[in-house]
Amino acid sequence: MPVGEITKEVDDIERSPLLPVRHTTIDLFVCDIFDASPKADMASMEHPIFSLSTKPDTRPRRYQHDDVVVEVTPSILGLATVHDRDILIYCISQVMAALNDKKPISQTLRMRAHEFLLATNRRTSGEGYEGLKAALDRLAGTRIRTNIATGGVAIYKNFGLIDSVEIVRQTFDGRMQDVEIKLSDWVFNAIRAKEVLTLHKDYFRLRKPLERRMYELARKHCGQQPVWKISLELLQKKCGSNSTEKEFRRLVRTIVQQDETHSHFPDYTVTMADDLVTFANRRTASGKARKLSGPSGDGRDPQIAPETLVKARKAAPGYDVYALQRDWVAFWRDGGCQPLKSADAAFIGFCKERQKRSPLP
Repeated sequence: MPVGEITKEVDDIERSPLLPVRHTTIDLFVCDIFDASPKADMASMEHPIFSLSTKPDTRPRRYQHDDVVVEVTPSILGLATVHDRDILIYCISQVMAALNDKKPISQTLRMRAHEFLLATNRRTSGEGYEGLKAALDRLAGTRIRTNIATGGVAIYKNFGLIDSVEIVRQTFDGRMQDVEIKLSDWVFNAIRAKEVLTLHKDYFRLRKPLERRMYELARKHCGQQPVWKISLELLQKKCGSNSTEKEFRRLVRTIVQQDETHSHFPDYTVTMADDLVTFANRRTASGKARKLSGPSGDGRDPQIAPETLVKARKAAPGYDVYALQRDWVAFWRDGGCQPLKSADAAFIGFCKERQKRSPLP
């Protein structure tokens, strides 16, 4: 490998893989809308719907695995990208929050552009608004044909990820303020059936589209299990990468080396040996602890006793206690990782507050 490429690879490993937290204080109203944690639909987490390219990708793609077929056709603007997916995640999170609050939900929703930029850790300059507009155009223009059913319903037609988008309010200088989005039947059916998973908030801080895609797959397949393994060949297929096998191996190896250095990959450690990629849950003994200032200064996230999870189910009936635990740890990190007298008591208090604010049936 040429010296320049070696230097670049070393720099890539040593540089923090996470984007900086661009907004340290987010309006509480935004947090309420976002329900503390982002959520994504499981169907598009499982299969390669979005492009990994940071440049316009105008190549149609066809993915087939077992009996699943996905055909994705771009507009002249290119395929919707992994970063464009943030808009869908934000919309899904809003609708799920309303659903959990027993409020009426609609396939058409309105979002404030500024709040979206804050919640997804994007710049709030003109660049951020222009990026949002371009992402909306790509999402509306990308067309899909698939036999994947959501909410038990298969959509046997060519459809978009969003059916329509309209800028309904602008500022005096022409910057978008309110945006109205109509979600596709395919996405909305998944929401109504609660076929969604909670993502780690650091998802929006991952720099690389490939890292985001790998995290989605790990979240979908590993979940709360201790370990999930996948061959490099199948990982490349599920990621939808157009790289050569050699280049894809190098890209994954760099991510693995960065995680060894920074422990940055959300929820899971990632390793590779003999073209077998392994994701290990950080909450188990097989996962490495995050490099944070834990409640006792031991560099770990706050640890919750098994019996505390039992109490949490009683404190917040109907909730997924593991998702609540993830939300609470994210809340603790956002607060600066302050020492805790009792992690268990703090977690139960968090659960009671969530139940009080948004009780489930």
